[in-house]
Amino acid sequence: MIQAKHSAKGLRIIIVGCGKVGATLIRQLDKEGHDITIIDRKAEKIQEITNMYDIMGIVGNGASYSVQKEAGIDNADLIIAVTESDELNLLCCTIARRVAKCSAIARVRTPDYSKEVGYIREQLGLAMIINPELEAAKETARILFLPTALEVSSFAHGQAEMVKIRIPEGSKLDNLRIMDLQKHFAANILICAIEREGEVYIPSGSFTLQSGDIISFAGTRREGRLFLKKIGFATKQVKSTMIVGGGKAAYYLADQLLRVGISVKIIESDRTRCEELSILLPDAIIINGDGTNQDLLTEEGIETVESFVPLTGIDEENIMLTLYARSVSSAKVITKINRINFANIISGLDLGSVIYPKFITSEAIIAYVRAKQASMDSNIETLYHMFDQRAEAIEFHVSEESAVTNIPFKDLSLKKNLLIAFIGRKGSIIIPTGQDCIKVGDNVMIVTTHTGFNDIVDILK
Repeated sequence: MIQAKHSAKGLRIIIVGCGKVGATLIRQLDKEGHDITIIDRKAEKIQEITNMYDIMGIVGNGASYSVQKEAGIDNADLIIAVTESDELNLLCCTIARRVAKCSAIARVRTPDYSKEVGYIREQLGLAMIINPELEAAKETARILFLPTALEVSSFAHGQAEMVKIRIPEGSKLDNLRIMDLQKHFAANILICAIEREGEVYIPSGSFTLQSGDIISFAGTRREGRLFLKKIGFATKQVKSTMIVGGGKAAYYLADQLLRVGISVKIIESDRTRCEELSILLPDAIIINGDGTNQDLLTEEGIETVESFVPLTGIDEENIMLTLYARSVSSAKVITKINRINFANIISGLDLGSVIYPKFITSEAIIAYVRAKQASMDSNIETLYHMFDQRAEAIEFHVSEESAVTNIPFKDLSLKKNLLIAFIGRKGSIIIPTGQDCIKVGDNVMIVTTHTGFNDIVDILK
């Protein structure tokens, strides 16, 4: 064991399971100053993690009452169970909830349970049930509904979106100042963050856009698509998609695409799984074969399909399939990456749209942790890391009056490198000006290169 550090501000958190999601959570939560204890059956995993971070590790079964007692469950604020087994995760949380007053979060990935998430969470008294494959499928589907985007993220219960695009050569945006957007395009959107040559900027109105810039802008779904049309981007969703790999993520994605009339073809090498998928997804075309076989891909129409999503369990295969698809077709390609060790190298490959299920999972959990730490005048609804975690988009729900409410933005002393992206108020989305102010009941999204905001008042200097 390694003695844990303790932060006065941090929560006492027990994490069961040291896989990829567990490791991602440990890295982020340790950075944010929490007191962490990890539990895993494998001694070598515990040794490896405790050598890297100043945390406590216990070898054992996380669902065991005595192991949880040793980990300090009586004084814990939160237990997070992210082992490979859904049932073990639910059992860990159930035992913790029975013996202590801590909150509990379980990772549950099986489609059978996904339809009953609300019921399970309520009956077991869990704070959250997170399903990485389902969340990754939702993010992938949002991009396929708007294929010219690199990323599409949803905020304010689906009323607002953050869309990421790359400005192409010869674009109407090239050499245009942000303050002149309204004059040229009458665009009710806000450019929140820009990546240029590896640097991330939170822009002011005087910032001049250039071709090659990757920009993220916020607005309603309708206004975002109007803006894209005006600058020459196509906004129609794809009509067809080819998925390689027939696992849980493929099932969740196909299910969502079929519901909106997108035709789906899945290539899967395991015959038994193909038979299962044909029953689960009667409207999809299921092909039993090797999805890495170029002849098979050609035969099944990779050159003409409108989108291509490799969802094998092997990152290297997914990357190679993406590069191949981009070389033989004009399909929109989305790559799922499970490991995050080589994120910098992957971003240099120009794969286009990349989905990291581990980040999606950790962001949802970290949003909950920060909300739990916050004072009562606001609460974090959504947290989203941008540009390889170099910026954050955070959506707060403002529940009480504070130092930021009822004061026009022009009179607030806001931190630098921070921007108010939108206000959600009574069902409508406001792109704010200096005259606008935050009111109790609003949802407010900020974008910043600062990290660790827990409360809306953190936006002040």
